[in-house]
Amino acid sequence: MDIKPIKTEQDYQDALQEVDKLIDAKSNTLDGDKLDILVTLIEAYEEKNHPVLPPEPVEAILHQMESQELSRKDLVPLFGSRSRVSEILNKKRSLSINMIRKLQTGLGISAEILIKSYDLKRS
Repeated sequence: MDIKPIKTEQDYQDALQEVDKLIDAKSNTLDGDKLDILVTLIEAYEEKNHPVLPPEPVEAILHQMESQELSRKDLVPLFGSRSRVSEILNKKRSLSINMIRKLQTGLGISAEILIKSYDLKRS
């Protein structure tokens, strides 16, 4: 494959296939250099055409709970009570600044994600 800008979805797919072939290439070789260039081109194309949007705050909390194998009970110190945990995770109440600070410290979730607005469920 000749290295060229990735302008179309087909160019993108072709570049991904080429990376699969070169994935074990050693650094500072022709194939290694080709791999580095292709990865850079792919990343630029993905950033422009396939952006990864940050999750909603509740989705981020649920993801962290799963990845850290936490239960709702484990969140009580961060939210204040079991009912507050339920209200937040069921999107019946929004996060307070104090909760955001505790989540950022306790679960390592970025404040930038936690301050995003999200729709609450109305009862």
